Amino acid sequence: MVQLQPYTPPPWAAKLGLVPAQRYRLAQLPTPVHPWAVPGLPPGCELHIKRDDLTGMQLSGNKVRKLEFLLAEAREKGHDSVITIGGIQSNHARATAVAARYLGWDAHLVLRNSRHLADSDPGLVGNLLVERLVGAHIWQVTKEEYGRYGGPALGERLAEQLRRERGLNPYIIPVGGSSATGVWGYLDMIHELEQQIAGQGFTDIAMACGSGGTTAGIALGNHLSGLGLRVHAYGVCDDPAYFYEFCDGLLAGLGATPDVVGADSAAMFRAVQAKGAGYAISRDDELALVAEVAATTGIILDPVYTGKALHGLVSEMRANPGAWAGRKVLFVHTGGLLGMYDKAAQLAPLVEGAGRAHRLALD
Repeated sequence: MVQLQPYTPPPWAAKLGLVPAQRYRLAQLPTPVHPWAVPGLPPGCELHIKRDDLTGMQLSGNKVRKLEFLLAEAREKGHDSVITIGGIQSNHARATAVAARYLGWDAHLVLRNSRHLADSDPGLVGNLLVERLVGAHIWQVTKEEYGRYGGPALGERLAEQLRRERGLNPYIIPVGGSSATGVWGYLDMIHELEQQIAGQGFTDIAMACGSGGTTAGIALGNHLSGLGLRVHAYGVCDDPAYFYEFCDGLLAGLGATPDVVGADSAAMFRAVQAKGAGYAISRDDELALVAEVAATTGIILDPVYTGKALHGLVSEMRANPGAWAGRKVLFVHTGGLLGMYDKAAQLAPLVEGAGRAHRLALD
């Protein structure tokens, strides 16, 4: 269904380490950029959106760009299946399952779930429905087990089992596809963006930051290309210190250390705490903004990543409008629509309260 294609990096990235020679063309590119009339923005601030929710592959969002390079590396190294790790509603796990099936490979997904649910069938809600329809193998662990062993160790344990019991040679993709190889997906996106927004006066770019790879690619690409945007990463888990350290590690894997590129992660992007009540836990005010934006602009965010990121961005704009006056901001929509199904009960009062369900009188 898909073929390996030669890859030529942007000129400003050609001297980095781990330059891929090939990629799988999985995504529908370029994704569009257009104005976004989010309600309640302060006067003098202009907001646009980069629609990376439209990369294709069953609504797989930003993960597709990373998987183009990760799966090419897996093929080059002689692997025949994939393992990845995430939460029970992981967008990345779903994207990996779909991409692997495009290649004719099996995907094995290590998903953390609540202790009282991990021993039962995981169900068919949201991302799980797509994963199971495309034939992915679901391996559940409890959140406590995930915390005790960590994602990398769980992936290695399953890989050893699959090698021993099934004769497979699985390629392990880290959480969110965030490795030095995965970062190339968003270095390449910046090259795409250079051509889309040239001369249009953009000053800022903002995105949700979860596993860190998307942010690392955008920040490094913006720095190396001279695009000159102020980069805002709204963290939906952990804290800013963690993201700076983790992204420094990813960039070091590319040879993009401060002595080589002249800056570290903290100088390339601004990490903002936006996790609210906690990872994948939605506050009512966050969901209210998601519902309002959907009703007024037709664009649906997800509750775990983009919804929290936009809430963080809009909150900052409203709290200090002077700091955003005259700014032209691009928000990267990284996808995740299917995760909304997991919040249906919490969304119900907001949607039903709008009073838009009617009985058509015929007599």
